[in-house]
Amino acid sequence: MKILAIESAASTASVALWSEGIIEAEFTVDFQKTHSQTLLPMIDGMMKMVQADRRDLAAVAVSSGPGSFTGLRIGAATAKGICQALNIPLIPVSTLEGMAFQCFDAASCVCPMMDARRKQVYTGLYHFEAGELVTVIEPCALGIEELAEKLLAIDMPVLFLGDAAPLHQEYLKETLRVPVLFAPAHAARQRAGALAARAVLLMEEGRAVNAEEFAPEYLRPSQAERVRAEKEAAERDG
Repeated sequence: MKILAIESAASTASVALWSEGIIEAEFTVDFQKTHSQTLLPMIDGMMKMVQADRRDLAAVAVSSGPGSFTGLRIGAATAKGICQALNIPLIPVSTLEGMAFQCFDAASCVCPMMDARRKQVYTGLYHFEAGELVTVIEPCALGIEELAEKLLAIDMPVLFLGDAAPLHQEYLKETLRVPVLFAPAHAARQRAGALAARAVLLMEEGRAVNAEEFAPEYLRPSQAERVRAEKEAAERDG
């Protein structure tokens, strides 16, 4: 059985091929190109390198959000197109769960942080119990001060990763009373290999879906939706 994993929730574009318990191939790029330029060539090149055919795929896993609206839509469209063409299921994997799974069985809590702009981060909190990923704080969009308050209340050591972690590193070190760690480069950004490994477990739990049913989880409205809502509110009040 082979599973293709697609990660496009942030600036990192990453694809991986899981095959019978191993990551047979992984291709990750964090460069100034759009995912519409990179994902399909990366998938085709990776599959060609290991002499795999798309018809060998049993499912496609995709990062389901939160993250960049454009990135998530491109990843979703790519995954759904492949699934529909091959009549295979799609496995949605929370972007934050996939990131946390990169730090498998960490002794501390794991806190992925993605820059959500507008002075917020997409984040959650996880820890491992006997190898099982447990959610402590559900995925959400928070201001960094509010996140710090929640972490202070939990009072456990925390490992941070994600593109927002360096932005708030000094503040978190100064504010939190618990030991804090920051993931090194190889584990700091999204990796499709971890997404694939997480997807296998979710598939075993029956969490795969029909591709037509899948939609990304944005956690908050897009900028265009916010602008439209603000305009409509102003017109009502005016």
